[in-house]
Amino acid sequence: VQLQASGGGLVQPGGSLKLSCAASARTLTLSNYDTAWFRQAPGKEREFVTVISKTGGTTFTANSVKGRFTISRNNAMNTVYLQMNSLKPEDTAVYYCAADPKRSILAKRNREDGGVYEYWGQGTQVTVSS
Repeated sequence: VQLQASGGGLVQPGGSLKLSCAASARTLTLSNYDTAWFRQAPGKEREFVTVISKTGGTTFTANSVKGRFTISRNNAMNTVYLQMNSLKPEDTAVYYCAADPKRSILAKRNREDGGVYEYWGQGTQVTVSS
């Protein structure tokens, strides 16, 4: 496994969680790649959440989470983060990180297409419920 997502859990509506996507430097230097978060809720298709450029200078975020979720990265730690605030029950899903898109993330159709990304983590469950 080259990407490891962690930090999921059970949280009440309105609460916060911070997810991490870490790569083993021995197998993958995450700082070389644009990195994204996707999510998949039960019975639904995988959905793009947000993406960050390899330098951290550019981000794009889905309208459904804009203003609540923030992606960031620490290249020295070979890790990308997803800070999730004001969580809603509809945010319940398995969250996946993905890296190394084969086409430019500047195009919406590219950055939101999971098939474009080369590396994937195993997912971490986020459940928002009272």
